[in-house]
Amino acid sequence: MWSGLFGDRATKTISGVSMDAVLGDDASPMTTAFAVSSAVILLLALVLLVLLLFASRGRRREAGVRADAERALLDLDLLFAEQTARLRMVRELNEVAVNSVSAIVRQADGARYAGENDPGAAVRSAVGIAETARTTLADLRRVADIVKHAEADAGSQPAIKTARELFRVMREAGLEIHFEETGERFALDSGPELAIYRILQESLSNALKYGGEGTSVTVAFRWSDEGVRVLIDDDGIRAATRRAGGDPNEISRIGGYTTEDDSAALTAAPSGPGITEMRERAELFGGVLHAQVVPGVGFSVAASFPALRPVAHTDRDGTNLA
Repeated sequence: MWSGLFGDRATKTISGVSMDAVLGDDASPMTTAFAVSSAVILLLALVLLVLLLFASRGRRREAGVRADAERALLDLDLLFAEQTARLRMVRELNEVAVNSVSAIVRQADGARYAGENDPGAAVRSAVGIAETARTTLADLRRVADIVKHAEADAGSQPAIKTARELFRVMREAGLEIHFEETGERFALDSGPELAIYRILQESLSNALKYGGEGTSVTVAFRWSDEGVRVLIDDDGIRAATRRAGGDPNEISRIGGYTTEDDSAALTAAPSGPGITEMRERAELFGGVLHAQVVPGVGFSVAASFPALRPVAHTDRDGTNLA
């Protein structure tokens, strides 16, 4: 039977090896067939192994190319985000400057008219101030128009007193926000007020992005003669544990994080376009921003502005932010 299927030569020789030499002259047809089948299977296994090695090498090469492309794309995304943030900052600060220069123009014009009864250096100085201010205002408006076209989706400038609306929007998105305020709130110029608002906005957005729905955030404003301090603390890590069905308190008790996590929280500085923008906004007005991961809890942002201090005869803004 096997001779009819494979032929005498096939049954006697596989890959140039004499089966008679392997099996002996007295090998039965069944033994010969088994040996032939084993040799064929072995040959197929070797071929399959070679193909798998080539495929694995191809997959590794493809994965390396994909990883390089993803890293390049991430670098471009970060660069784009940073440039967009700087562009928005320039536009906002230019608009603040436009409003300030407009006030200078009005004041200078008033000084000129008042000084007409006593011609002299005061009048000439007032005229010069007005002309210089008008020129500067025109230049700043041109810059603002150019930047505004580059960022067409820019909105109106918010202020700290509009934080209540920001809290409402973020609460509807899923955050649990608790607001605290101590000290007597004092008036701020438009520039630093905008910087504080943007820091608050970015911190809340990050809490929602990384912590998700149900994240609890405590926002605290500390007003004093030493300046203003803004604290934003969230429990995003605990919130993620709760959503996964775990007990965040139990994880804290049994040590759900390592000493390396504690060390990294103390020594590592979180980075990213959002953190960079917040830090730059704070530094523009003499402030310092500190951000860190709180192991087993969430994220904390603290922005201190010692250069922003109360000015005599300014009234407290009684707007309720909570």
